[in-house]
Amino acid sequence: MSFDFSFTDEHEELRATIRGFLQGRSDEAAVREQMATERGYDPETWQQMAEQMGLAGLLIPEEHGGAGFGYVELLIVMEEMGRALFCAPYLGTAVLATNALLQCADEKTRKELLTEIAAGRATASLAHAEPNGRWDLEGIEMEARKTDSGYELTGTKTWVLDGHTADVLLVVARSAEGLSLFRVEPDADGLSRTLVPSLDTTRKLARVTFEGTPAVRVSAGDQTEALRRVLALTQAALAAEQVGGAQRCLEMATDFAKTRLQFGRPIGSYQAIKHKCADMLVEVEMAKSAAYAACFAAATDQDDFLETAALAKACCSETYFHAAAENIQIHGGMGFTWELPVHLYFKRAKASELFLGDAAHHREVLADLVGI
Repeated sequence: MSFDFSFTDEHEELRATIRGFLQGRSDEAAVREQMATERGYDPETWQQMAEQMGLAGLLIPEEHGGAGFGYVELLIVMEEMGRALFCAPYLGTAVLATNALLQCADEKTRKELLTEIAAGRATASLAHAEPNGRWDLEGIEMEARKTDSGYELTGTKTWVLDGHTADVLLVVARSAEGLSLFRVEPDADGLSRTLVPSLDTTRKLARVTFEGTPAVRVSAGDQTEALRRVLALTQAALAAEQVGGAQRCLEMATDFAKTRLQFGRPIGSYQAIKHKCADMLVEVEMAKSAAYAACFAAATDQDDFLETAALAKACCSETYFHAAAENIQIHGGMGFTWELPVHLYFKRAKASELFLGDAAHHREVLADLVGI
């Protein structure tokens, strides 16, 4: 399937608006300040982003108070947020949890929760991965036990985006009908939420433990295929964010190569540095095509979307990590210092590479989807 990856004037205006906002709210000083906090983001910035710009409800239909946009607009937003290392529960709330509600939840739940998310009054998180280290749905072992008053959950979920602070907690567990989506109150009995120390402190992850915790089932029937699409939609959005980060690493490296002098001449004039920058450019452009293909496929509901999303996540994960590593190499000894922001991109790149499955995992998924 071929796409025309051109943007309208309105899209370019959106990009300029988002970049301007992030330059004021997510500069290096703001990133360093927020990543050092347990919450991991500035509530005032989140509220402004939701109320004035409509970003929290970008994918949410207008009938629920959202902007009613699609994945082309999300592509632009995620790419710009990746460039700025934006510290906010955006991927977890506005992408992963929102898609789970849109794809799986009943109408009553969608109306209630999506309205709160769009208004910036609530953050949300989807918990599906477990300590077995698997990211696919087949790795979900938690079972929901039916009770007289509803359901109870017992077990542990890991690598939950912003799970320690989310106002709305959505949990994937097995019921008699298959995989189901459950809602758990943040102050429910038997619920324990712990921030997990991670390499990338700009994005917070939590470990959530359930011990006979009461839960409300908010989906009907087996949601396996719907959840598979939810994860693919999140992978496409994350790929766009990775492209934004990789592009910024390329810019940082080339700018430094132009100004850093060695033996009286810019280091960018030496062939070894030229080759590094040229290779980075080619890889970033290829990754950009993969991420754009996935997001445009999501926007137009293409039949091969799952395959395109898997390919994008694999390609963009490797590209971002390589670009971040080369950025450090080009900066030389300075690249390893805490004072420069270079290492922050490297850590984000590595964490993003592993989140939702690494490149090898998604190549296996792609091979299964195409029947290889």
